[in-house]
Amino acid sequence: MNASLLRTETGRRQFLAGAAKTFLGVTAAAYLTSRAAAAGAGASVSRQVPTARNVIYLYMTGGMSHLDTWDPKSNPEVAGLTEAIRTTADGVSISDNLPLMARKMDKVALIRSMNSTQGAHEQGQYFMRTSHTLRSSIRHPGLGAWLEKFQDRGNPSLPATVMIGNESRHPGAGFFEARFAPLMLNNPEGGLKNVSRLSRFNEEQFTQRLSLAKKLDRAFEETYDLGRVRAYTDMYDDAVKMMNSGELTAFDLSAEPAALRERYGRGQFGQGCLLARRLVEHGIRFVEVTFGNWDTHNANFTRVPELCGEFDPALSTLIGDLDKRGMLDDTLIVLATEFGRTPVINVNDGRDHHPRAFSCLLAGGGVKGGAVHGASDERGDSVAEAPVSVPDFNATIGYALGLPLDQVLFSPSKRPFTVADKGKPLTHLFA
Repeated sequence: MNASLLRTETGRRQFLAGAAKTFLGVTAAAYLTSRAAAAGAGASVSRQVPTARNVIYLYMTGGMSHLDTWDPKSNPEVAGLTEAIRTTADGVSISDNLPLMARKMDKVALIRSMNSTQGAHEQGQYFMRTSHTLRSSIRHPGLGAWLEKFQDRGNPSLPATVMIGNESRHPGAGFFEARFAPLMLNNPEGGLKNVSRLSRFNEEQFTQRLSLAKKLDRAFEETYDLGRVRAYTDMYDDAVKMMNSGELTAFDLSAEPAALRERYGRGQFGQGCLLARRLVEHGIRFVEVTFGNWDTHNANFTRVPELCGEFDPALSTLIGDLDKRGMLDDTLIVLATEFGRTPVINVNDGRDHHPRAFSCLLAGGGVKGGAVHGASDERGDSVAEAPVSVPDFNATIGYALGLPLDQVLFSPSKRPFTVADKGKPLTHLFA
């Protein structure tokens, strides 16, 4: 069996199941379902072999214009100042705002037939991250929380998921326990704050005080054996693990060569992408980096080139850097946004919200490079071929990670949920 597969929880389960059947003459169904049952799961345990272990999820806040990036049109009334250029993927053209990514499209699977039911920012962002519509009565988990719920942490002394960027609307752990929420970092260059022991306490004093705090809390914890109370204890335990870990260097960008930092770009998004690569190297399995604002109601043809000036070198360098280090095969890069922009150019030289058709992309993690799925019509107004819903897109990410897409977990109100609702993965995009 492939050694890299044994490093994943799904791979180990498959190995043990096969060994039990071969040597003991029994199946390992009970083992396969044990973790799911502990998580409150339903009967289904449908799984697939993962093609990726990690995810770097790049979220373009505000609604990235598909017409000025991944799906340019020839009609001058639609294109405005944007022109199409050829790429390293046969027959695939993208916008002239992305000249560096044009050289990397042979490693990318482009989805040009995305569509959403949500046309407002907060609702659209929530839908994209959770596959569910925003409601006041429940909070749904993001994909990083689902990954940690079903599988192991890559590094037991570091968080399983990290969110880089100032994104207060992130759904986090949703109705899962608080320990599944991502660690939030506003500034990728700021490192991890408040993880050092105060200088006035030595190790022995710190341990004594921590032990005393646990003794004082024990009676309360035993009386109120609730998820939120346990989460508070887990928070302390995780914080101490991080404080004592030598892996905190993962958050230190100063360890990277200056020339590489320049290639990523010195803006927050470029440095966020570089930090994401470092975190994945250190075993953090799901890292999200946000970038925007792509809400170009005004001056679209000024703002989009400015945004692409920061975005293009960051993404193209990330793909090349992961590839050079032998990490691209195990790491799925996801580019997502809540919706596209209108083909009609408004009176402010801008484009408005447009959920009927837009583009997202995948790279690495077993995805076929140079592929295009679906198409918008000649104006980029509607999906013309092979529509992909937001749940379909998220199911594809879950498929790559080997998550059990149809396995049911229950919310505290006993309502059933799955990773990507009713989404169907685009399995043909994988090699």
